[in-house]
Amino acid sequence: MPSFATKLAGTDDIPIIIQIQEKTWEPTYKEILSKEQIDFMFEKLYSPDALSNSIRIYKHQYLLLLNDSEPVGFASVSEEKPSYFKLHKIYVLPATQGTGAGKFLLNEVEKYVQSVGGKKLSLNVNRFNKAKSFYEKMDFTVIREEDIAIGPYWMNDYVLEKHLD
Repeated sequence: MPSFATKLAGTDDIPIIIQIQEKTWEPTYKEILSKEQIDFMFEKLYSPDALSNSIRIYKHQYLLLLNDSEPVGFASVSEEKPSYFKLHKIYVLPATQGTGAGKFLLNEVEKYVQSVGGKKLSLNVNRFNKAKSFYEKMDFTVIREEDIAIGPYWMNDYVLEKHLD
């Protein structure tokens, strides 16, 4: 039986975030993105410098998901405008998926956002990512589609939103 907990993470936790990401990105995206796009985006978004900048410059708050004190996932969130937050990243190790870990982590993100005055939480999900149904079960609603250029590649996303009050 899993024993989940979360802790707020900082720059000292970047190596752990990278380790989790290295184990989750390819399994998550290999059927919807090319290997070249996965590698490009991984380097752009998950290099130590990129993660450090997300924390120090862009004020993303990372939460580490622990199972019996072992890191098994993470999420990052930031305030986009007063009381409106964006979930930038949420991943759990493939071996942990299906155990309630993602639901637990998303609930913890929502609690954190509410604790710092957040009233709405948005996120982007690739239009071909099966996680969309998970977010909808967690009461997120699609509000629009969005196409975002990242280098020579495009992210074709749904934007989902949830009211937290």
